[in-house]
Amino acid sequence: MIGRTFYFVAGAALGGYLVHKLNRTARAWSPGGIADRVEGRVADYRAALRELNEDIAGAVAEHEAELRRRHAPADSGRAPESARTAHARTIEAHDMKDGR
Repeated sequence: MIGRTFYFVAGAALGGYLVHKLNRTARAWSPGGIADRVEGRVADYRAALRELNEDIAGAVAEHEAELRRRHAPADSGRAPESARTAHARTIEAHDMKDGR
């Protein structure tokens, strides 16, 4: 009698576990589950790209400050021109050269 009870309880537990796993798998492979996984991955990539962008911006600012410190005229009271302004001026010069 104890042996039958043991196998009944073990079978019920195993059956419950299998139903739980099947429901979980079905939910994961449903369109909503796939969308949730893709959304999670995209959010991870977005966070990584944001962090990379911040690191690059910090490195560029640090390098620009180093260049300004290195090449700034010693006695001029004017602040040195930023890299973006110089780049914009270069683009304008190329535009005038092309006649556009």
